[in-house]
Amino acid sequence: MEVDQSNLFKQANAEFHKQHFKDAERLYTQFIKSCEHGRNRCVEDLAVAFNNRGQIKYLKVDFYEAMEDYSAAIQTKNSFEVPYYNRGLIRYRLGFFEDAETDFKKALELNPSFKDAELSLKQTLIDKEQKLKRGY
Repeated sequence: MEVDQSNLFKQANAEFHKQHFKDAERLYTQFIKSCEHGRNRCVEDLAVAFNNRGQIKYLKVDFYEAMEDYSAAIQTKNSFEVPYYNRGLIRYRLGFFEDAETDFKKALELNPSFKDAELSLKQTLIDKEQKLKRGY
């Protein structure tokens, strides 16, 4: 039986926006699986599903799982700046400043007016320099 991917994606987004994250995560996972097995693979929606499921994992402080979803979103649609930014935030929080810098720069390359990415890049460069000055 073919899953109605469009409806599943809409339901997941609705739950996400209502902050019903447990239901949203379940629905995004179903949508992602349906795309893997179905013929109607919508790249845009799949990238958003991975990114939003990553956001849910980020909120649960499952940073490495969130990064996996952000990376999957990037692999699905490498011109989508938001997952680069989101992955950069986690890398920054974990102290991986060079990786965070790369992600923020890519987000800005894709969207030069992405103010949050610009601010995060500036802070990353400051903290990276401070880390080097401290010698670790």
